[in-house]
Amino acid sequence: MINAQLSGQVGALVRHTAATVVLPSYQHLQASEISEKGPGEVVTVADRRSEEVLTAGLLDLLPGSVVVGEEAVSADPAVLRQLAGDAPAWIVDPIDGTANYASGRSPFCVMVALLEAGRPVGAWIYDPIDDLMGHALDGGGAFLNDVRVEPATPLPVEQIRGIAPATYYPADLRAKVTNGKSRLGEVTGGQHCAGREYLDLISRRQQFTMFWRTWPWDHAPGALLVREAGGVVRRLDGADYAISPDPGEGLLAAADEQTWQAVAGALIP
Repeated sequence: MINAQLSGQVGALVRHTAATVVLPSYQHLQASEISEKGPGEVVTVADRRSEEVLTAGLLDLLPGSVVVGEEAVSADPAVLRQLAGDAPAWIVDPIDGTANYASGRSPFCVMVALLEAGRPVGAWIYDPIDDLMGHALDGGGAFLNDVRVEPATPLPVEQIRGIAPATYYPADLRAKVTNGKSRLGEVTGGQHCAGREYLDLISRRQQFTMFWRTWPWDHAPGALLVREAGGVVRRLDGADYAISPDPGEGLLAAADEQTWQAVAGALIP
């Protein structure tokens, strides 16, 4: 179903949406254009418009497919059930890092994944401020601005850098991270933008990133990118990451197997 031509068309759609919808409103939003869809969950008119444009474009590119977008699910949680259907499913995060975007700061990204039989087969993550596009097809490798990402060289434990934002961690996990992070080179609190953290992982600026909330639109694109770049993405109990409607199962993504084991041993022993 997915091929290089379709991948290029999706990438072009993502860039077009960022250029025509997301960037024009950046740092120009009025207070009336920002609202809360839930406690601590910000949404803007640009999020909704971006999702509308992406949804129409993706359905046009792949007739018979369905789209599961973050804002559509927010309006009607039953939309998530489409991921379990037989049709190819697009997962859309129209603006990942909305809190940053609404505050007039970066990073933020536009993210899309394509699922077939519930499994990611295509991924696109675009940071429009840095004009940085990560994309991957299942079995075809990962690319950063069309340059293939080579497998990472494992680093000594004391040089491993990564992200473990404890904001949503349960108390026991937060305590483990606090106690164990001194065993690694550097552990920071993150950028409030999963897409950018995945881009930093495949660009080797970071060696790992760890999350608690795992909504499909936040992690389906990044998980495929990391795996196609030679990395590892697993639940905190060591099970391979798979798409799930449960937002609170946690995951750890690392640049390679050795790094995953080292980080897991330090932060989630």
